[in-house]
Amino acid sequence: MESESTFKLLEEKRHRPLTPLRVIRGILCLIVLVLTAFMFLVYFGFLLAVPLRFFSVHHSRKLTAFFFGSWIALWPFWFEKINKTKVVFSGDRVPNNERVLLIANHRTEVDWMYLWDLALRKGCEGYIKYILKSSLMKLPVFGWVFHIMEFIPVERKWEVDESMMREMLLTFRDHRDSLWLAVFPEGTDFTEQKCIRSQKYASEHELPIMKNVLLPKTKGFYACLETLKDSLDAVYDITIGYRHRCPSFLDNAFGVDPSEVHIHIRRISVCEIPTSESQVSSWLVNTFNLKDQMLSEFYSGGHFPCEGTEADLSTMKCVANLLFVMILTGTCTYLTFFSSIWFKIYVSLVCAFLTSATYFNIRPSPLNV
Repeated sequence: MESESTFKLLEEKRHRPLTPLRVIRGILCLIVLVLTAFMFLVYFGFLLAVPLRFFSVHHSRKLTAFFFGSWIALWPFWFEKINKTKVVFSGDRVPNNERVLLIANHRTEVDWMYLWDLALRKGCEGYIKYILKSSLMKLPVFGWVFHIMEFIPVERKWEVDESMMREMLLTFRDHRDSLWLAVFPEGTDFTEQKCIRSQKYASEHELPIMKNVLLPKTKGFYACLETLKDSLDAVYDITIGYRHRCPSFLDNAFGVDPSEVHIHIRRISVCEIPTSESQVSSWLVNTFNLKDQMLSEFYSGGHFPCEGTEADLSTMKCVANLLFVMILTGTCTYLTFFSSIWFKIYVSLVCAFLTSATYFNIRPSPLNV
């Protein structure tokens, strides 16, 4: 208990001071990410996710993953190489190119971004999809990226979400398409107030009382597993811990926190997971109970067991990818502002389409279906 209190006191102190230089650098990085995302959406995302999709969903996804995987790879480069955040992997060493369902604890609003660091090392950064709250789909530019990459928006009301979630999951069963589908079964990020409510519910229903995670919601996970189990290789049980302070998005952007991100991976073969809904629910609760114990040990010791399962990112590859993205972005920017008026008309029409397609969740189906 004393060691956990000490760790929480350390969390209150920022790892690095918020200096004007860090603020300027963070704002410039965000501007680059927004501009590159916008140009990729307009000149590549629309063409690959709409006209091409009419003829081949597989090739549409493959090319979309290539271009937007290049964009996603900028984020780990920003976090690890520019901000100098140390990302430590532990647990099982997982193979490349598996079709997997990922489950992770949800400590803060940026947990999902650090899954990109693992996906990049496995060559799957363009194929990772998330189940996320629908309000995030309304974000300018980023919401369009989420739509193009087929993230699943939810209202967090099962009676509202079930039909659309299952409908989208059915489109992910093609073995030819790589897939990393990330689920945060807690349904929201962790706070002390939410933890108290979760503990009260667990006590009333004779479930494990946990201190570091919330009681998981099981219906969404079961729907994913039931729909995709015949096309999945494994489930990755991921536990995320931060040193020395739990970061917000702006902490990440300005590089003040975290000093270290620890990601523990446990690979579970699909055949090891029960099949009935009640058994899956119990399995998921027990899995989160193990996470809770692991996080208690992490907060007292500062690390997860079996560290060092993944290598550092290659700076050369990161810089080469940055140059590739910037050359494409520069070319698209020139065409938009300094070339024919037809490019401006095209950009305006695509923006109008992406706005409506994201709002109404419009995705073309192949003509041969």
